[in-house]
Amino acid sequence: MADAYGVNGKQLTSQYKEFISAYRQWDQLGHASEYVLFKQNIGPGLCIDETSLSCGELYTVVTNRAGRGGRGTLVAMIRGTKSEDVIKVLEMIHLSKRKTVKEVTLDFSPTMMRIVRTAFPNATMTNGRFHVQKLFYEAIDELRITYLRMARDLEDDEIQRCREQNIAYVPFRYTNGDTRKQLLARAKHVLVKHFSKWTDFQRIRAEIIFEHYPELKSVYDLAIELTNIYNRHNDKDV
Repeated sequence: MADAYGVNGKQLTSQYKEFISAYRQWDQLGHASEYVLFKQNIGPGLCIDETSLSCGELYTVVTNRAGRGGRGTLVAMIRGTKSEDVIKVLEMIHLSKRKTVKEVTLDFSPTMMRIVRTAFPNATMTNGRFHVQKLFYEAIDELRITYLRMARDLEDDEIQRCREQNIAYVPFRYTNGDTRKQLLARAKHVLVKHFSKWTDFQRIRAEIIFEHYPELKSVYDLAIELTNIYNRHNDKDV
């Protein structure tokens, strides 16, 4: 805006903050560093999660799903993730309004579950799709790392045997040129993506991985089946 109107950018920012925006007259200015609360934005469907805004500081954020990220979405933002602190702020909303909340989407955190049970007593807790799938892909990655460690141990043994026999070590390579360690290290980017989004090189790597590590194929297929269930059914009651 400053460039468009030919004015000094820093001065425009200062003018907007101090005068145009009425920031200094904001009724939540006194406690904004600890929390902000917009009681009017509460609705029957909420989401609660933690986020890091800057310098590693964690904040608990409660949003109204009906707002879809626009005006009226933010219900509360509280510094920290301690359940006692978050509940204290949310209880500033009258109990009658909090009882109108029917569903809250959250992760698997016991802290978040405690907050929801206390602050929104009538709400059903729903684990978000992102968190469910993340848990699944983390399990797949743990299996990949187990195979990677086994490949490193095997390579160490082969190197040791070559030293004992006084011959040059030539690592085993697959048809795409990857060694065992390279294949499993680079598999991370393959196993966390839907097969429809693979590049040609990733598709070739996946074929090799699944041929030599069938257990990875089995768990990957289960992850894709879960993804397809989410993609087919948008109704939470299905």
